[in-house]
Amino acid sequence: MRTRPFLQVDVFGSGPYRGNPVAVILDAEGLPDAEMQRIATWTNLSETTFVLPPNAPGADYHARIFTVTEELPFAGHPTLGTARAWLEAGNEPRVAGLVTQQCGAGLVPVRVDGETLAFAAPPRVREGAPTEAELAAACERLRIGSDEVVAAAWVDNGPGWLGLLLADADRVLSCTPDAAPRPERGFYGIAGPHSAGGPEGVSLEVRAFVYDADAPVWEDPVTGSLNASLAQWLTESGRIEAPYVARQGTAMGRDGRVSISADAGEIWVGGLTHVAVRGSIEA
Repeated sequence: MRTRPFLQVDVFGSGPYRGNPVAVILDAEGLPDAEMQRIATWTNLSETTFVLPPNAPGADYHARIFTVTEELPFAGHPTLGTARAWLEAGNEPRVAGLVTQQCGAGLVPVRVDGETLAFAAPPRVREGAPTEAELAAACERLRIGSDEVVAAAWVDNGPGWLGLLLADADRVLSCTPDAAPRPERGFYGIAGPHSAGGPEGVSLEVRAFVYDADAPVWEDPVTGSLNASLAQWLTESGRIEAPYVARQGTAMGRDGRVSISADAGEIWVGGLTHVAVRGSIEA
């Protein structure tokens, strides 16, 4: 065991401690997979990342991303939080203003603009409309009438998201999903547009719900991966135009802001990043 730098970064908050925290262990070389998973379970955050030297050409570092139960190939707020922690440690990217992260999904570029970071949305691994049975299962779990769904699509860029577009932000905020444990996993993102009288500068309200195997449903405060793939789907289908700002975490007492922009057909997902905890961990 040795002492390794440990940071917690608040990501996508409209101000400090209003977004989604991620734990980052820098200098993680030599940690076995089982130890990484044990630490991620112990932090009890939605994700914990471990920073290693890169082994892919062009990468600045290699990030491994763990939930409390498993490793993910990609996740949005951990990507921005890891880049912020890596920069905070005094590292400089190979290309000025652009951090390149290696992860299970490949190379993910991250633009740097002061405290605001933005990642390029990775390609979806599954898209298209769900089957009637898949949509019915989602509506039953989320307690949403099938006639309330304006549109639905697989928006999976790694975790397994199924996206549901509802009529408006109020219906998104009033959603009360069935909290009972289910044997089948489910990753559901719901979104609805804000009216002209909504929060200033905010176009879309988003919520993310996860059913893990035999565990109660939990809600993620602010979800970069979901917002990335929702943006790809909604802009491609002409249901929304970029740039826009999505709000997430409202029902949980958070106040997340996710900025979506488009550049040469590529979606970028950005937000504020704030290092909230600095210290070390024995591992």
